Amino acid sequence: MYILVVGLNHRTAPVEIRETLAFSRKEMPEALSTLRGKPHVQACAILSTCNRTEVYAAVTDVEVGLAGVHEFLGQSCQKPVAEIRDYLYTHTLYDAVRHLFRVASGLDSMILGETQILGQVREAYQIASEHGATNGVINTFFQQAITVGKRVRTETRIDQNPVSISYAAVELAKHALGDLAGRTVLIVGAGKMSELTVKHLVANGVTTVLVSNRSYDRAEALAQEFGGRAVRFDRLFEHMLNADIVISCTSAPRCVIFPPEVEAVMVQRQGNPMFMIDIAVPRDIDPQVGAIGGVTLYDIDDLQQVVDQNLAERKKLAVEAERIIQEEIDNFFKWLSSLFVVPTIVALKEKANAIKEMELERALNRLAPVTEREKKIIGSLASSIVNQLLHDPIINLKEYASTHQGHLYAEILQNLFNLEVEGQRLTRKSFINQESAAD
Repeated sequence: MYILVVGLNHRTAPVEIRETLAFSRKEMPEALSTLRGKPHVQACAILSTCNRTEVYAAVTDVEVGLAGVHEFLGQSCQKPVAEIRDYLYTHTLYDAVRHLFRVASGLDSMILGETQILGQVREAYQIASEHGATNGVINTFFQQAITVGKRVRTETRIDQNPVSISYAAVELAKHALGDLAGRTVLIVGAGKMSELTVKHLVANGVTTVLVSNRSYDRAEALAQEFGGRAVRFDRLFEHMLNADIVISCTSAPRCVIFPPEVEAVMVQRQGNPMFMIDIAVPRDIDPQVGAIGGVTLYDIDDLQQVVDQNLAERKKLAVEAERIIQEEIDNFFKWLSSLFVVPTIVALKEKANAIKEMELERALNRLAPVTEREKKIIGSLASSIVNQLLHDPIINLKEYASTHQGHLYAEILQNLFNLEVEGQRLTRKSFINQESAAD
C-alpha cells in the first residue's frame, strides 16, 4: 500500500481555478465514492478549503493510482487533465507524508502557523471515515498528522504570535488591559476589518460590543452578528464614555476623532483608562489623541511592526516545527514499513520452503529406499541450507524496517525473488523518484 497526494493551493493556482475544484461538505460523499472507485485506489480523503484542494489516496499501484486521481480531478472540474496539470502538485510516499504533516502543522499555509487548517484536516478525515472511504493506512496517516499538528503547536507555540492586523490589535489590547473578560468595545466603522477584529475580541472574552457607523443599517447588521448594539454616529462620544477599547476603521478621507472630544470623554471617565486602535488608512484618530492622559493609542504602523516581529518569530519556531515533523515522519515510516516487511518475509519463507519440499521429494524419489533416519538427516540438511541462506536477508530487512526506506527494500526483495505479496506494487520509475527524494 502506497500513499500519494495530488492537489493545488494558493501558490500554484489562481482562485478561478481553485473554485472549480472546491468540494462542499454536501458534495463529499459522491466525490469520495467516485475517487474510491478508481483502479488501485484502496482508500482516500479529500481536503478542500478556500486556499487548497488535495486528494490523499492509499493505492496498490502508484502510477495507475496517480492516473486515476488525475482523471477524477479532471472530471470534477469538467476540464481535460492537460488543462489543469500545470496547477497541480504531486507527492508520493515519503514526500506525501511530509506534506500532510506540514499542512496540519500550519507550515504550508498562507499565514505561517495558522490554526484553522488543523481543524480542516480533522474534518476531512472524519468525513472520509464516516463514508467508508478510509482504511488502516489512511486512518493511521491522518490520525498521526493530527497528532503532529497538535504537538507542533503545543511544543513551539508557533500560533501564539499574531500575524494579522486584526488579531495583533486584540493582542495589544490584552497586553494593555489584561483580561478582556467583561470588557466593552466600541467599533467605529462596519467594514471587513472591523468584523474580523470584533470576532477576535469576542473570542477573547469581550462581552459588550457597540458599533457606530455613518450608515446606521450597516452598524446594526454588524452589531446583530455578535449580539451587540448599534449606536448612531452623531452620538459616538457619548457612548465612548463606557468603552474600554475603541477600534476605528472607517473609509473616511480624514480624521473623525479629535483631541477635544476625547479630552472631554476622559474627564468624565475620571481616570478610567481607554485603549484606542486606529486601523484605518488614512487615519481616523488624530495622533495627538495619544498624548491625552489615560489614553493609549496605536495606529496601523504600530500594528504592522508587531506583525512583522511576530512573523519573524514564527519563522524561527518553524525550524523547530520541522524537526518535530521529521521525527514523526520517521515514526510513521517505521510503522508503514512493517506493513511491507512482515508479509515479504512470510512470502520469502513460504516460497523457500515450497521449493525445499518439492526438491527434497524429488531427490528422495530418485534414491534407493532410505531409512527414516536417513530421511530426517537429508531433510535437516535441506532446511539448514535454506535457513542459512535466508538468515542474513531477513535480519537485514528487519533492520531496514526501522527506516523510512524499509518498504523500498521490501519491494526490491519482492522483485528479486518474484514474490507474490497481495496489495503491494511500486513501479520502478516511482521507486527511483522516491529513493532520490528520500536522499
